[in-house]
Amino acid sequence: MTITITKASGEKQPFEKSKLLRSLTRAGASTILAEKIAAEVEKGLRSGMSTQHIYKKAHDSLKKASRPVAGRYHLKTGIMELGPSGFPFELYVSEILHHLGYEVQVGKIVEGKCVKHEIDVIAQKANHHFMIECKYHNSPAMVCDVKVPLYIQARFKDVEARWKEMLGHGAMFHQGWIVTNTRFTTDAITYGTCAGLNLVSLDFPEKGSLREMIEETGLYPLTCLTSLTQHEKKSLLEKKIILCREICHDPNQLKLIGIPNHRLKEILEEGHRLCHKLIQHAQH
Repeated sequence: MTITITKASGEKQPFEKSKLLRSLTRAGASTILAEKIAAEVEKGLRSGMSTQHIYKKAHDSLKKASRPVAGRYHLKTGIMELGPSGFPFELYVSEILHHLGYEVQVGKIVEGKCVKHEIDVIAQKANHHFMIECKYHNSPAMVCDVKVPLYIQARFKDVEARWKEMLGHGAMFHQGWIVTNTRFTTDAITYGTCAGLNLVSLDFPEKGSLREMIEETGLYPLTCLTSLTQHEKKSLLEKKIILCREICHDPNQLKLIGIPNHRLKEILEEGHRLCHKLIQHAQH
């Protein structure tokens, strides 16, 4: 009997165990652990259950086996927890690009050919200059449809026209980017690609996705940590502390928000293991 599950968009689809196994092993679970958790999830499945229900059950099981693996598995939800405003996501994207060698500016007002624009992130590396708009959503049901790249392309062309008039910019490569934490519709991808925009979501494109950049740099958001409460995460975000790495480098930040000494070791151990790029697969 085929079990049908409900996605965040409301769309129904057959449950595919292989997809769950891929997401678990990508997070660092061993084949044995992934198979064990997938079997537990599959055993309790009923038609009509949501993908969120499946995720929660798998995440809860992972937390018992390996908190760092659970943290990586929590990436998509962890990024959504950066809200409610989009500013922490803008900071997060800028931190990733800075770590990858770009010079970055956040929240700059720039002159276009016709009007001024507030740009989320401006990034530059060598002779490449990028205008980056970050589209943060706090629900997986919210996506970027074709209106988003249409709008961003119009803004980019106005900014680009002014940039090309600036000294030293004539020979530079300019491009508009859209970075989102959810996904793009097919029409958005078709138009954006045709227009020359660089569209980046958690799992798009196949080479150069947001997930790939995070895995390459080890820059996981602190919201992925399973040993922090929601209140503690919010307190750190309010201090503009976004990265797991930041509290690993400066544990005093944890004390400043009232976390007692007896919990520091657990949080920092998880943090160091979560942010380590060369991970060992959990064997439990």
